[in-house]
Formats: sequence, C-alpha cells, structure tokens
Amino acid sequence: MQKALARLLHTPGQPTEPQTPTTASTMRILIFGASGRTGQIVQRIAAAAGHHTLTPAHADCPLENTHQLSNYVLTSNADLIINCAAISNIETCAADPLQAHLINALAPATMALACRHTGARFIHLSTDYVLDGRRPGIRNESAKCRPINCYAETKREGEYQTLEANPAAIIARVSWVCGNPARPSFIESTLTRALAGQPLAAVADKYSLPTAAADIARAALHLATTEHSGVIHLTSSGAPLSWWHCATLALQAAVQQGALAEAPAIQQQQLDSVPFFREPRPRHTAMDNTLLTTTLGIPMPTAEQTIHAAVAAALATIRNAAS
Repeated sequence: MQKALARLLHTPGQPTEPQTPTTASTMRILIFGASGRTGQIVQRIAAAAGHHTLTPAHADCPLENTHQLSNYVLTSNADLIINCAAISNIETCAADPLQAHLINALAPATMALACRHTGARFIHLSTDYVLDGRRPGIRNESAKCRPINCYAETKREGEYQTLEANPAAIIARVSWVCGNPARPSFIESTLTRALAGQPLAAVADKYSLPTAAADIARAALHLATTEHSGVIHLTSSGAPLSWWHCATLALQAAVQQGALAEAPAIQQQQLDSVPFFREPRPRHTAMDNTLLTTTLGIPMPTAEQTIHAAVAAALATIRNAAS
C-alpha cells in the first residue's frame, strides 16, 4: 500500500476538468437526487455552465409525499427538472417494495405531471435493468423490456407512468454510472482495493456498459434543448463489457497513469455465486446509443475512455487527500 501511494503521489500531472457545455440562455434547473453519485455531478456541471440550480433535501421535499412534491415543482419556477433520485439498491427495493414504488415510479410520474402544467422540460433517469437480459447483444430503445427484480419493475413502472403523465418527458436510461470519487462505483472501489494490495474479484458473466456521471450531465443539458421525447439510451459507446472486463481495464489504466507498477490478477466470479446478491440480476443489458450520438448528434466516449477518465478522477482525489 505504501509503495502504491508513493508512486501515486509522485505521478506528474492532473487530469483536466472535462469541458462543460455553454448554452445560449441560463436555465433554472431543479435537480432531485443531487446528493447521489449522478446528481452531485449534474449539479456541479449545470452550475459551471452558468445555470441556477435548485437541489432540495429530503426534509424540504420528501419524494414519497406526492402532494408536497407536486407543489414544490409547480412553485419552483424551474425551466428544467432532472430526476436523478432513486432507490437503486436491489436488495433494499426487495425488502421494501412499497417505498421502492413510491420513489422509483410514483415520484417521477408526479414530477412529470407537474411539468406538464408548468411547461418545464422533464428528464427522468432510468436504468438498463428494465431490459430483457436473457440473450447477449446490444439493445436499442425499441428492445423488449423484461424486469426481473423489484428495482427494475419499479423503474419500468416509472417509465410508463412518467410518459403517460407527460408525453413530452425524456426517459434517459443509464448504466453502471461511474466517475464520481465521492460516490465510488465498482470501478473506483476496485482501484482502491488494488492500491491497498487487497484480493480482487469481479463478476465475469454479466454485461453492460459504463457511463460517466459527467457525460450524463452534459447529455442531459443538451437533450433539454432538443425536441426529443420518450426513451433514449444514454451510455458510453462500444461492445458490451463484463464487470471483470471493466475492472481489468481500470487497473490497466492505473498502470498507464503510474499508480500501479503492474495490474494485479482479478478473480473471475459467476453472477450466481455472489453471496450478497440475494435478488436476480439481468445478464445482458448493454445499450445501443446510436439515437443519442448519431441522430441527435450528442457525442459519447467509448467505454474504455470512460473507465480511463474515472480512474484519473479517482487518482486525483487520492492525491489531493494525501497532499
């Protein structure tokens, strides 16, 4: 651990802050879930772009209270509402399905209906877990959905109810969000364990694509200026990767960036053998982002670039904390 930290602290250079898009006009943006992995970065990038952001805490606007939530949106005078809030822990959803339904389905529908009344744009973040994950491949927005756990069921219900309440809403499905060291994903967690010399293992038979929180933020701000409505896949580009592949690429990036002398071995796990996964997970949910990148012209990095940037951000955070 000491050798890894010394190597890390003496690595020259820092990753540059990703460019934030500028817009012709300043928006008043209401962000729900602004304390989470994605929401923190959405707020930061929106504010850096000159927008005025509102980030209510749960005490100010409990999402399970639909009356209070509706009033908050109706009186916010927001031009854009981005909902990053969710109960995303699969076992937590299974333990309290009613609360999962309130937060993941009813709350976004309530926001969407209020936006329909005010005329504000509404972007709701959903998940690749709603997709049918039985067969390998990459799936576009018209692909079949087949949620197999309470989390995915409530997120899919949230998609239905949101678009029923407000057909102009945008449902942005994201996957394997990373790139916020303050709320580490499995990519950052794998890096931390490797730097500490701890044994490593990752699931090798579950496939999707990583998505940087910063790319979600930039794409959402761009989407808000378009006429698009309905479902859109917001993720990195490339072929499907397993968690094991992502972890391997992360450690290779750490070697390239001078934080590790060599990439340690990562044990391959089977999804069904992970003891703390009590609820089922879909195996193949990688999403095709052609509608986003080609039709709407919103660029997204490759999965490899996404992982490399996440590692760079995590290492910069470690250096800053140790200096």
